[in-house]
Amino acid sequence: MENNPFPNKIDPDNLPVHLAIIMDGNGRWAKNRNRPRIFGHKNALKAVRETIEGSAEIGIRYLTLYAFSTENWKRPKLEVMALMELLVKAIHDELENLNKNNIKLITIGDTKSLPKKTYSELQNAIEKTKNNNRMTLIMALSYSSRWEIIEAVKNIIRDSNTGKIDARELNDDIFSSYLSTCRIPDPELLIRTSGEFRVSNFLLWQIAYSELYFTEKLWPDFRKNDLFEAIHSYQNRERRFGRTSEQIL
Repeated sequence: MENNPFPNKIDPDNLPVHLAIIMDGNGRWAKNRNRPRIFGHKNALKAVRETIEGSAEIGIRYLTLYAFSTENWKRPKLEVMALMELLVKAIHDELENLNKNNIKLITIGDTKSLPKKTYSELQNAIEKTKNNNRMTLIMALSYSSRWEIIEAVKNIIRDSNTGKIDARELNDDIFSSYLSTCRIPDPELLIRTSGEFRVSNFLLWQIAYSELYFTEKLWPDFRKNDLFEAIHSYQNRERRFGRTSEQIL
């Protein structure tokens, strides 16, 4: 990694603690080259690697990547199988780099629904990186925000019925404690590639006050400079959280 990672335009004292990314455009990238969709997924690994490294270099503490949604199970079976194989290989190949760069891996989502081989590889990487503390990489796998919220409601009802909590005292903090991100701060910045302007069932509760950044770049073409451009844009925004500009001065 570079010794001086900060581009001149990035303020190291005004970084988002948590950055979330919807990695979109692999299929279109492949289609533009008259290749199958999996070709785009394979060529997206460089973007993943550069984004992880770039985030760690400048001091991002939490990075969440939307890798596979619950809706993605509806894709053609051959594509899903190829994606799972690619995921296993990517985790295996990147484990050494994660440890070398002191990055912890965790997951959110219904990961037990993943194929046994994929789940096993994930658990192995999670175990072998659990003591790393430079940055936490959160992979959203078999994840959707509606699924997460419904699971939280089910658990709140269960705990209310058993007297563990008083439903009358339910508030934002208690509800957040039932989400899979309960030990992770909400993202200050959400990036989506490929020019689409939607959040696709991703961290709906957590991004209530996130800054949104959309880029035309297809994910396989996303590089560190694109990451830094997004951070620069974030640093030039005024975050008011419902207040007026005068109140935050």
